Formats: sequence, C-alpha cells, structure tokens
Amino acid sequence: MAAVNRDPRNAPHGTRNDAVLAAVLLAGAGCLALFTDEGRRPDALGWTLLAAAHVPIVWRRRHPLLVLAAVVVLVGSYHAMDNNHAAAGPVSYVALYTLAVTGRPLRTILTGVAVLTLSVSIMLTVNTHQAVELIRISGWVIAILFAGVDVRYYRQYVASIVERAERAERTREEEARRRVAEERLRVARDLHDLLAHSITLIGVQTSVAAHVLTADPGRLDRAAVAKALNDIAETCRSARGELRGTLEVLREADGADARGPLPGLHGLPDLARTARGAGARVELSVRAGAVPPAVGAAAYRIVQEALTNVVRHAGPAPSVRVEVRAERGSLRLSVTDDGAGPDPAGTPGFGLLGMRERARSVGGTLDAGPREDGAGSGFEVTAVLPAPAIPPVPVRAPADLIPESDR
Repeated sequence: MAAVNRDPRNAPHGTRNDAVLAAVLLAGAGCLALFTDEGRRPDALGWTLLAAAHVPIVWRRRHPLLVLAAVVVLVGSYHAMDNNHAAAGPVSYVALYTLAVTGRPLRTILTGVAVLTLSVSIMLTVNTHQAVELIRISGWVIAILFAGVDVRYYRQYVASIVERAERAERTREEEARRRVAEERLRVARDLHDLLAHSITLIGVQTSVAAHVLTADPGRLDRAAVAKALNDIAETCRSARGELRGTLEVLREADGADARGPLPGLHGLPDLARTARGAGARVELSVRAGAVPPAVGAAAYRIVQEALTNVVRHAGPAPSVRVEVRAERGSLRLSVTDDGAGPDPAGTPGFGLLGMRERARSVGGTLDAGPREDGAGSGFEVTAVLPAPAIPPVPVRAPADLIPESDR
C-alpha cells in the first residue's frame, strides 16, 4: 500500500497553486481598493506595498512564519499610510491561517496575539475613531486562528486514521506472508516424511528381491521374489493413499472438502508392520486414548520418520521398540533401536529437523541421539507432546506387534 503524502510542504504543485492563490488575492485586493472607501484609495507607494504583500504567499507552505512576518511588515506599512484597510485584509488572513494550520497551537496563539496587538496599535495611531474597524479586524483574526487550529487537529486526526489503516494493511500482508511460509514448511515436512519413508522401504525391498535373484540363480526362490515384489507394490499403494490424504488435507485448508482424516495413533500398527516388512524387528506398545488430531498426526509423523531412519541407518535386522503412552496431560513416545545409528560423517538430512519441527508445531519437545542407558549401541528418539484430558483407554496393536512383556 503506497504511503499517503500528508506534509503540506510536499504537496504536488504546491508552489504553483500558491502562486495562483496570490494572483487571485491580489486581484481581489485591487477591486476592494478601487471600489470601497474611495477616500482612502492607495497612492503609488500604497499600490506597491499592497502588491508586494502578496508575493510572499507563493512560499507560504514552506516558510509560514517568515511569510507571515513579511506580510505583517508590508501590510503594516500599508495601513500606517492610512490606505484602504479592507484591501489588505485577505492576504493577512491567509498568511495567519497558514501559520495556524502548520504551527503548534501555543506558537499560533502567541503569534496571533502579537499580530492583533500590532494591528490595533497601527489603527489607533492612524485614526483613534476606528472602534468598529478594530472590532471587525480583531474578530477576523480570532476566527482565523481558531479555524486554523481546528483544521490542523482535523488533519492530524485524518492522518492518524490513514496511518492506522496503512499499519493494519502491512500487518495483514506480513501475516499473509507468514502463513504462506508456514504452509510451505508444512507441505515440505509432509512430503519429506511420506516420500522418505516410502522410498526407503521400497529400496530395502528391492534389495531383497535383487539378492534373491542373484544369490543362487539355479535354485530361484520364486515365492521369496514374489513376496518382495508384493511388498513393493503394497508400499507403493500405501504411499499413494497417504499422499492422496495429505493433498486432501491441504485442499481442506483452502476451503475444499477433505475425504480422509489426518493420520494418527491408529496408523502406528501399519507403520510398525511396514518396518517389519523391511527387515526390522519392531515391538509396539500404545497406551493412550483419543488425542487431539494435530497431536496424533505429529506423533504419527515422528514415529514414521524414526522408523525410516532405523531402516536406513541401523544396519541389518535391527530391533526397535516403539512406546506411546499418556502421562499427566501429555503424550510421551519413544523409538529405541539397537542398530549402528546414522553415520556422523555422512551428509545431514532433514529427518531430525522435521521431527523437532513436528513436536514444536503442537507445543512439544523432542530429543534424539545415541542411547545412554548402558545397553550398548543404538539410537533413541523421545518426544513429549501436550495432550490434555487423554482418556486412559489402551489401544490394542495387532498381536504380532505387541512385545511379550505387554501381552
């Protein structure tokens, strides 16, 4: 939104407009001098002073105080010669009004008092019987001062309204940019979690099929190859369905109707089963009831990414324990494995960063690193997600995923 120019000194064509105003005022002053109070019609010097008093008006916006001082000097000399007093009134009032509009109220009042005092002194010096004229001039000066101050406050009021509107517009634009950035980050997290998990599983399953085909070509285990290929096809179907659900959720944010819910705790058994299909020995323990959808989705994505990292980095046939439980208004989850963990010298990815962002997005925390329980090698991911008023109703996982200690 373009800024509005509120400084009268920088008004477009201000000098030109004031020059036109000075010419109009001079024409009006000439008419008053010619057709009113013919007994005080100005002489040559009076006409010169009257015309000169209108010249400073051209710069009234930029130097209001200097313009008023110049006008007062010229007009005062004009009045002191007892010329037509009405003719010099309009230019004096314009100069005084300009100062009242642009100056502070205290300065305006002090200047007005000085001008009024000077005018009365000159009028009394020229003619002591000008009581009516003195009242008229004093009334005009006071009215002009009040009008200028009132217009000044009105302009300040309008300027404050415009400034608030501009600030509100900037705030709306910044909020829109922030939401776009957050949405892009959320889409990036969703796609990373989904694609990284699916591509990792497909890679492992493809390696299994390739190993079966090349290990002993003479005794080809068709059943093992078929199982590996079926696992790949199932992973692709699952990834396609989850991608569709993710896109539908994104469309729902734009006002469209979504057909599928967010992934949650109910999807953890499928994640565990898929990881087992990739060679990991997964034990799953879920002891939590219903949680807010955002918390459930965050927990699902954290476990998904943690299992993806296990399959990718932990080595062959790692043992993994996934625990999710409700505890004092929060949802606590951990994913622990006994594998080698990620290579510290390898290229860092976005998995751990994405998990931490998932946790922070719902007000939780996440820690990830090598195990410190004295059990040897391995990696552990723990997260605490706020989930108030979680009913203590356990969710049963399939029997093949429940550890013997929990059965």
